[in-house]
Amino acid sequence: MQPKQVIHPMVKLQQKVSSLVNSKIIQPHDNIGKIALLFGDEWKFLKSELLAFGFSMQDPVRDLIVVDKWDEE
Repeated sequence: MQPKQVIHPMVKLQQKVSSLVNSKIIQPHDNIGKIALLFGDEWKFLKSELLAFGFSMQDPVRDLIVVDKWDEE
């Protein structure tokens, strides 16, 4: 039996945001802060994670989507 792989919270966020862009709910040039209302209670944690990875709420969501790897060092 293989161990269950845990998906990093930022990968989940990245996938959701990418889906929102593909659905044209948000645009790639919209700032990250614009998605706050879409994540409700999760947003406080997600925002703190984004800030820890060097993002600002004014950065465009396209910058979030293009991250290849979420390393925590």
